[in-house]
Amino acid sequence: MTRVLLVDDQPLVRTGLRVMLDAQPDLEVVGEAGDGGEAIALAAALSPEVICMDVQMPGIDGLEATRRIAAEPDGPAVLVLTTFDSDDYLFQALEAGASGFLLKTASPEQLVDAVRVLAAGEALLSPAVTRRVIARFGSPVDAAPAPDEAVGELTEREAEVFRLLAEGLSNGEIAGRLYVGEATVKTHVSNILLKLGVRDRVQAVVRAYRSGFVRP
Repeated sequence: MTRVLLVDDQPLVRTGLRVMLDAQPDLEVVGEAGDGGEAIALAAALSPEVICMDVQMPGIDGLEATRRIAAEPDGPAVLVLTTFDSDDYLFQALEAGASGFLLKTASPEQLVDAVRVLAAGEALLSPAVTRRVIARFGSPVDAAPAPDEAVGELTEREAEVFRLLAEGLSNGEIAGRLYVGEATVKTHVSNILLKLGVRDRVQAVVRAYRSGFVRP
């Protein structure tokens, strides 16, 4: 059973999310918070596996709450939910440590799938999000790439996987491209995340473009 914490300053929104998620046999809403400060406290007290986090809230907003929660070792995955389809919110959420980003206009099925993806230890990195990351961090107008020693420590095969991961390919797609098993790719991805010191694939993609390892 996946434990989920809901964070939104609107009770009606929280109620709607609870109804959708509690209807699933493998998901359980264990708590609700109305602001970022309460979210931080409940994340520590309830040990959820996934947090559905609103962005704009009074007091500590969702981005700062995400940053603080993501900084904790073995913390929950954060799925940022917002009504704002804005690059600024997207990149701030990714840099804060969010593992996924979903608009509130998404369907109930998409929300449920997103929670399950994050609970499985993956990141919600859609092709659309990948394109925005590429446009932002791979843009010629950006500052010069920062040297990244950790990237240089990747093996040749890990570097291949890292490059494909940065293009937004799934483990299955990477396996097909490299003619290896999906389990082998998963092992490489785990090693890459460990060596880079990042939480998930989203953070790895950001790292790939910021370091200049991958260019559009």
